Amino acid sequence: MMGIGRLERYVIGYMLMGVIAALAVISAVVVLIQFVELSSQVGTRADVGANSIFELTLYRVPALIQILLPFCFLFGGIGAFVGLNRRSELVAMRAAGISAWRFILPSAAVAFILGLVAVGGLNPLAASLNAKFEFERARIMENYLGDQPKDIWLRQGDDTSQIVIHAKARDTHQGIVTLHGVSLFIYEKNARGTPEFRRRLEAGEATLLPGFWRLKDVREATAGDSSIRSDSLTIRSTLDAEAAMERLASPEAIAFWRLPRAIQLTEQAGFSASGYRLRFQQLLATPLLFAAMSILAAAFSLRLTRLGGLAGLAGAGVALGFVMFFFNQFSGALAKADIIPLFAAAWAPALVALLAGVTLLCYTEDG
Repeated sequence: MMGIGRLERYVIGYMLMGVIAALAVISAVVVLIQFVELSSQVGTRADVGANSIFELTLYRVPALIQILLPFCFLFGGIGAFVGLNRRSELVAMRAAGISAWRFILPSAAVAFILGLVAVGGLNPLAASLNAKFEFERARIMENYLGDQPKDIWLRQGDDTSQIVIHAKARDTHQGIVTLHGVSLFIYEKNARGTPEFRRRLEAGEATLLPGFWRLKDVREATAGDSSIRSDSLTIRSTLDAEAAMERLASPEAIAFWRLPRAIQLTEQAGFSASGYRLRFQQLLATPLLFAAMSILAAAFSLRLTRLGGLAGLAGAGVALGFVMFFFNQFSGALAKADIIPLFAAAWAPALVALLAGVTLLCYTEDG
């Protein structure tokens, strides 16, 4: 593999400075907006101070920044290449017979590598903090949030049985999940593999321990028999505390490395894992999206200053970034509605951005 020369390192360094500057600006805006939004939701409805709201903001911000990272590469790249263009450094490179591809491709490769780092390193951290945000927000806003689901549904199962779990409330302390006002509907599979209802358990409290649920104040009822009461009862469980909390969390609150297991457990329990599958494919496409945004940034910034229209072209690149953001969200919504395949929804924004950037460069670059 050819080494990176001094020219390529200079352009890459300048682009990374632009990306860092864009990231700083976007992060500041996100923190401000999220703090104001949480203040309106939490501060006026619960007895919490500014420190608690700011703590919630810090839990939430990394997940939001991860969504906006591709646009840091777009806006930062545009700023970097426009700066090089206005100082006539790109003109000098082109006059020396250097093709734009010589410094665009290494920049895109660096963006791709940073995408791998973001998926493998930043995503688990952001997912962990986002999960903590969801639980802390639910705890603080208990009995205040009108959009929070009041009931909790879980399902666990294996090759012989299925258990549907309904609870009115939950709490988590030191990683231990406890459900309150619990109903368990137990099904067993017949010879044809069809689940058949066997019994129902009502419990005042259910605590998930390694390998089993511990039920308290239990009333058991089977079809055609009278109910039986007991102080405590244990039921075998295929869930662990982390898996149970993942079922109660959004796909964005699950780390990239745990998504395959979450998909497997969700489908094994009989639920649809389309949200988890979409999230997994979107994360796989992230490095390509970073590289595509880097190429788009260069494509909208290489027009010679003396020809005019550079500011308008750069503005068009920024506008295209917003279009790509809404296209990404729209594709995800179509996939969740089962209108288009999950794979297409996850990879289409990255591929469209990449093809658009390469096409524009092929049209404008003659080297």
